[in-house]
Amino acid sequence: MKRRKFINQSATMGTGVLLFGSFACKQAKKETENTMGEEEATMESPELFFKLSLAQWSINKMIREDGVDPYTFAEKAKAWGFTGLEYVSGLYYPELEKEDFSEAAMNAFVEKSNAEAEKHGLENLLIMIDGQGNLAASDEAERIAAVENHYKWVDAALAMGCHSIRVNLSGSKEQEEWTNASIDGLTKLATYAQPKNINIIVENHGGLSSNGALLAKVMEQVNMENCGTLPDFGNFCIERDKDDWTNCLEEYDRYQGMAELMPFAKAVSAKSHEFDENGNEKHTDYSRVLQLVKDAGYKGYIGVEYEGRGLSEEEGIIATRDLLIKAGKAMS
Repeated sequence: MKRRKFINQSATMGTGVLLFGSFACKQAKKETENTMGEEEATMESPELFFKLSLAQWSINKMIREDGVDPYTFAEKAKAWGFTGLEYVSGLYYPELEKEDFSEAAMNAFVEKSNAEAEKHGLENLLIMIDGQGNLAASDEAERIAAVENHYKWVDAALAMGCHSIRVNLSGSKEQEEWTNASIDGLTKLATYAQPKNINIIVENHGGLSSNGALLAKVMEQVNMENCGTLPDFGNFCIERDKDDWTNCLEEYDRYQGMAELMPFAKAVSAKSHEFDENGNEKHTDYSRVLQLVKDAGYKGYIGVEYEGRGLSEEEGIIATRDLLIKAGKAMS
């Protein structure tokens, strides 16, 4: 199940600006000491041009189906050798919606997340936001409401020491209309986030946002330092079969798309679905795509996001992690 399918897009959220106090997790911004022996030393290998983070969506089934506490995210990521955390807002909605996203509820989310990140010595990087309205909606009132719904998440990211929130650009299927609405929505949200030093980053996440050239054009037009992209290795399906979500009807070339989006990248997502007997991802040539990432001069975190079949979530996470390490070392 995709994040965009999982979240109820029609949910109504409070739009007030939240005041979180001064409990942001600063310690997690420091370099983590190796406390896991050989495995973690591998994660921090100087042979790699990037560091490894874990996207929380990789454990969404554990949380949604098996009842795993989402606040064990940092503990699990640490055990698997990661040093950075990429949160998914929707995995906390069951508790936040009960309080109508009140300031107290958002503060509790921030405090508990910070405490866990600090406890395990991990770095809070970003929050992936879903279900807060369509930032590229053609209707201006709807678009403004969506922008304001994201304010509380900008504030949460600031209080957690994150550098970004990841947003979606859902909207029209008509290119010019979508482009104009996207520019407007992103500019408004990035303007709010700018004095807080929070980036607004867009993932290629279905619809026209998965058209690399078009999303790059939006970035050029917005032209704000704190507005960028989160290129995802495998999210280049523009249109899916409504009766079978796994069937892509129109797909953009992923290597072309990655090359077009990397100049604006402030984070990168290593999507994986299936692996062959040699541990290679069946749909994406990791060596090829990592070369595109490296050629763009990117040296930050790459987030593992397993969303596949055939393996458990833990097995898929480890397989993706190991493939990134293998491919990364080969090009050193």
